[in-house]
Amino acid sequence: MANSKYTYVRDFEEDTTLLNECWTVIRVDGRSFGVFSDKHNFRKPNEPKALALINTAAVYLMSKFDDIILAYGHSDEYSFLLKRSTRLYNRRKQKILSSIVSTFSSSYCYFWNLFFPDQPLLSVPSFDGRIVLYPTYQTVIDYFSWRHVDCHINNQYNTCFWCLVMDGKSNAEAYDWLKGTTKVEKNEYIFSSHGLNYNNLPNIFKKGTTLIKCNNSTPETETNFDDLNPNDVECVADENMVDSSRRISLTVDSSEIDNLETIVKNTALKHNILVLHCDVVKDSFWKLAGPIVLET
Repeated sequence: MANSKYTYVRDFEEDTTLLNECWTVIRVDGRSFGVFSDKHNFRKPNEPKALALINTAAVYLMSKFDDIILAYGHSDEYSFLLKRSTRLYNRRKQKILSSIVSTFSSSYCYFWNLFFPDQPLLSVPSFDGRIVLYPTYQTVIDYFSWRHVDCHINNQYNTCFWCLVMDGKSNAEAYDWLKGTTKVEKNEYIFSSHGLNYNNLPNIFKKGTTLIKCNNSTPETETNFDDLNPNDVECVADENMVDSSRRISLTVDSSEIDNLETIVKNTALKHNILVLHCDVVKDSFWKLAGPIVLET
């Protein structure tokens, strides 16, 4: 930058650096995605094409930032874990955050036509972001466990909500019905009203998506990770589970999920990234993921 009499204004800039010896998590979250999803006719409570899109954007982001070693996402949010020893942008907070959020947002737009070839992009999707530092390995585990549990709670709530709407309740009436209900009561209503066993929903809906960078792993390690992936129950969305006029699909045909998953996994495979839909709250996951997180 050329020196001039105006150069002094740089003295007002802040350039916070991240504390050393901490794991860095960057969480990106969709802004006004309820409006965005309605405008683009996303199915409710889950649009598998949108999930495949956001997963592909996350894979692309991980491929561009070597220091991202683990990621977890569901709905319209994603969390990315940097290795503890990262020197990315000399640990400059604003540079890291702005670069990751902008790359993620632009990737989401870039891959849109791959998953929505018949749906033009009618408005600009955007994401906000935050950085949080975690000082211990256990707090990293607890963070991702928190996001995983949040995925389950939100998905169960939304599935029951749209069951109620399909059964004739207004949005306000559905909200009122759900107040104070337990997970057992929600599951019972989902099953009794539409014959849908919540536990048989696709794992990507219930468990979210975990991405793991395996640059230095062995084939045996990758096989062990794949073993954590429970097989989806074969599912066909019958007329009792679908209201096409209101874009409600309580579940989705397994064939559609499989086709979308193939696209995401083929992209991830090029970058040595594993795509999982498993329980990250379990010790069995962290027994395998731990060496990848701790070696950095």
